[in-house]
Amino acid sequence: MSVRLDHGDEELSEVHEINVTPFIDVILVLLIIFMIAAPLATVDISVDLPASSAERTPRPDKPLFLTLKSDLSVSLDNDQISRATLAGALDRATAGDKQQRVFLRADKTVPYGELMSLMNELRSAGYLHVALVGLEAEKL
Repeated sequence: MSVRLDHGDEELSEVHEINVTPFIDVILVLLIIFMIAAPLATVDISVDLPASSAERTPRPDKPLFLTLKSDLSVSLDNDQISRATLAGALDRATAGDKQQRVFLRADKTVPYGELMSLMNELRSAGYLHVALVGLEAEKL
């Protein structure tokens, strides 16, 4: 309920109109906030993936490292292997235990598609437990 203050009349009368000005102000402020926030929610931001600030997880006693080098050659632990013999080499290294975690590390210059291709080969060989290895980022 609102009241009109009129200097000419001694009696205060009620106004039966709703003041929508504050409502319009709030709506305009929300509109401006959404107009600014919407472009920031897109995924068109370049990302540098090699460093991570995640908590370090304990490493097993004898980890199995699969490395993709910058020249796209693959090595299992310290032995260089071909991609055609990847499944057999993994089976020999793990004694057929497909539940063992494979630590995958790749050079920073390796194209993302090549890394995904190697992960697909791991999946088709039956190794679904893959951990990506990266450098620790400096904590702020």
